[in-house]
Amino acid sequence: MILSGKELAEIVRSQTAVRCGAFGRRFSRKPCLAVVLVGDNPASQTYVRNKKKACEELGMAHLDICFGADIGQERLLKCIAELNADPAVDGILVQMPLPEDIDELAVTEAILPQKDVDGFHPQNIGKLLLGQKTLVACTPSGIMRILDHYGIETRGKSVCIMGRSNIVGKPMAALLMQKGRDATVTVVHTKTPDVAAVTRASDIIIAAVGHTDVLTADMVSEGAVVIDVGINRVPDSSRKSGFALKGDVDFDAVAPKCSAITPVPGGVGPMTIAMLMENTLIAACRREGIEPEDLD
Repeated sequence: MILSGKELAEIVRSQTAVRCGAFGRRFSRKPCLAVVLVGDNPASQTYVRNKKKACEELGMAHLDICFGADIGQERLLKCIAELNADPAVDGILVQMPLPEDIDELAVTEAILPQKDVDGFHPQNIGKLLLGQKTLVACTPSGIMRILDHYGIETRGKSVCIMGRSNIVGKPMAALLMQKGRDATVTVVHTKTPDVAAVTRASDIIIAAVGHTDVLTADMVSEGAVVIDVGINRVPDSSRKSGFALKGDVDFDAVAPKCSAITPVPGGVGPMTIAMLMENTLIAACRREGIEPEDLD
């Protein structure tokens, strides 16, 4: 079974669009996402354009703030403080990576937790670990939505997460360990002595490493579920762009052994932006004292 995040993202976006319309009628304003871009990283510029397009399609307000790479940390923190204080702004996202002279953790901590639609603020991460209601990082929450949509059970299952990043690996493990999800989670990384032994013993494998072909056919047992988080650019002269997108998984070799697998592109990627839009709506609703479900 191919787990199409692209198809599911359309469902999520459609629901969010309907709720945004209801929000506007109820509160006489649109949910608003502010995106801050520092520098001229081409990939970051593409991501920001995609987020702006998504806001427009879903009926959200958006505020794009672009700075040169020489802005400095003090000016960036001042901008965040202004957005925190702006009653028209519901969600704030600072596009990573940032120039080396700027402390990314300081920037993340400067964003109000209730406007942190990336779900990276230490307070939101702490609430996630405790199983409390909070804004959850977009990629992990998108993966959970994929598992739910396609009826993939996590209760009592062995799950291997490849990668321990703050963006995917750690929050993913926290989500899967929650009561009601009840997975037995193992996180493998560069210091794990025998990664293949862990992956072969796993019912579900989530690859989030950022390198191609880190999960190969010999590392997967028959019937496993594989979620490929990787989005890697590889040279491809046949394409106008000069590159193709490839995941962390050797898809052609691994897929025949799987009961279900996400493709790249069209898998986890579309869900990440869909969940960002949903998080912005959640943030807007909670600032008004309601939940998105109250708009149905």
